[in-house]
Amino acid sequence: MSKIFCSKLKMLREEQLIPQRQVASVLQIDTATYCKIEKGDRRAKREQVLQLADLFQIKNKELLLLWSADKVYDIIAEEDEATQILNVVAENILTNKCQKARL
Repeated sequence: MSKIFCSKLKMLREEQLIPQRQVASVLQIDTATYCKIEKGDRRAKREQVLQLADLFQIKNKELLLLWSADKVYDIIAEEDEATQILNVVAENILTNKCQKARL
């Protein structure tokens, strides 16, 4: 499991001197569950990512980007052609955006 998102959470929490129990309380989960999220043993839900962005006072987009990157990583990291897969997906996204823009 990639830990890009988790590392950012821990860094933000430590920089702001917020205890894990306080973060868990904001998310309305127990401290053990939050610890698993921060360690990368459990994935945060999208709504929790938004709550965390508010708590740490950073843009939703920044945390969502890292959270999504971890999800993609977990899906394709073991594939021999992971980089090529990402390139195909990126090209497809650009093509679809261009097509939608023309409509």
